[in-house]
Parts: sequence; structure tokens; C-alpha cells
Amino acid sequence: MAFGRRRQADKPAEEPERTADERAEAADAETEAETEAPAQEAPSDSGPWDSQDSYPEMQRLDFGSLLVPVAQGLGFQVNFEATQVDEEGNPLDARPVAVLVQYGESAMQLQAFAAPKRSGIWDDVRRETATDIQEQANGQVQEGEGPFGPEMVAMVPAALTEEVLAEMPQEVREQIPQEFIDQGWAPQLIRFLGVDGPRWFLQAVVQGAAVQDEEQWQVLEDVLRNVVVIRGEHPMPPRELLELRVPKEFNEADEQEQEEEKVQTFDPFERGPEITEVR
Repeated sequence: MAFGRRRQADKPAEEPERTADERAEAADAETEAETEAPAQEAPSDSGPWDSQDSYPEMQRLDFGSLLVPVAQGLGFQVNFEATQVDEEGNPLDARPVAVLVQYGESAMQLQAFAAPKRSGIWDDVRRETATDIQEQANGQVQEGEGPFGPEMVAMVPAALTEEVLAEMPQEVREQIPQEFIDQGWAPQLIRFLGVDGPRWFLQAVVQGAAVQDEEQWQVLEDVLRNVVVIRGEHPMPPRELLELRVPKEFNEADEQEQEEEKVQTFDPFERGPEITEVR
């Protein structure tokens, strides 16, 4: 392509003068067009999957916005957050806020959120999470690259109170060094992974042996890689939690347990009462 002085015929035609109102309407239309234009998604040959993708067929539990694979040895729980409390602070109603996948001595919590059309939020979420861990939990963080892109491993002090020790299975209690018990806390490793999808963000928080045990992590990685996210078409502000529900496979006994065991807040560093279903 040659570059030179534009000829008179190549100049854009002069537009007729518009009023202030007309210029404002045109600017609004351009902004709306940019907002509605979908982000260009790179083709993916592996998950996690969007519900519009051609993802591999397998048995999955339907948690509403998340379809989570089922495999031998996996356990599933749902964490709840209180939406109404009485005058004494006891929960009257609650909503599911996270899916917990268990395998061996490991657990992975899954949450999906709405995200902007044109950009992901994992970089910002990871940075904010690191700040919270360092400033509020007195922990340490280290970032690196994993199978799903940038991720983070945190070391936080976990309390070892008499109540916590009393609730532990005896075999777990016997594995804790006496020096940790004497000081009242033990270092706990937590792995944070995030995946930016089309208008959604999926976060996985891994605790237990799978943070360092490759064999147990491989099982949870396969689960994460085959999760399907159902974003829906309705507009949502970025970072709003996508709606979760309890799968129909959870029997009536589990539904009764849901009423009795509600979690007031979701905290990736603290495990609370949940619904349990082992497949």
C-alpha cells in the first residue's frame, strides 16, 4: 500500500452540522454498540467448558450454574450462606454459594461468577486475594503458572484450638507434629486457580494433600477440566455469584440435613457444616 497525500476525492464527505442532542444520541449509540459487541474468545480444546461448547459427554451432577463430573471415589458437598437471621443471629434461610469436591485427603471448592464481555477478572481477583491473605490472615503467597494459566499458592496459619483438635479424626490428629499443637497453629497450604470464560469466571480453591500430592491433584484437575459453566443470557453485574442449586440426586435425608446444617459465611480457610453426598 502506497502512502502519500490524500486526493480530494479520497477525503471523507463533510457531515451536515448536527445539534447537541443529535451528537449525544450518536455517542450513546456508539457506546452501546461497543458494549454489546461480544468478546473474541479463543477456541478451546479442553475445559472447563462453557455450556455452548461441544464438551465431552459424561456423568455430571447438576448444581445449576455448574455441571460437575462424577467419578469413583469423589464426594460432594454444598456450602451455604445465610440470607435471613433471627434476632439472635440464627439462620432462618440460606442459599448455596459453593460446591465442594472431595477426594481422599483433599478438597476443591468451586464457585462461578459473572464477568465482563470484553475482559477477564482473574488477574484482579488474584491480586485482591493475595492482599487479603497477607494483610488479614498473616499469610504468604507465591504465584506461578499451572495447567489453567496463572495461579497462586498461599500459606496461612490454621488454628489448632482444643475444639478443632477434638473434632479431628484420630488418625489425622496423630499426624500433627507436637510443636504445632504446642504453638496453637499449623501452616496450611491453599492453592487458588481461576479460569476466565465467556462472560463468566470460575474459581477453584484446593486444600489438603492435593496441593502437593500429584496423584490426588490429578483427580481433582480432571474434575475441574470437565466442569461445564452455565452462564445464562440474563444480564448480571461482574463478580455476582452465578446461582447454584442442590442436585436432585441428593436424597430427602440430605435435604433435611440442609435445614439443620447451614453455613453463615463462605470462607475458603474454614470448613463449616454442609450437605454431603458421596457417589
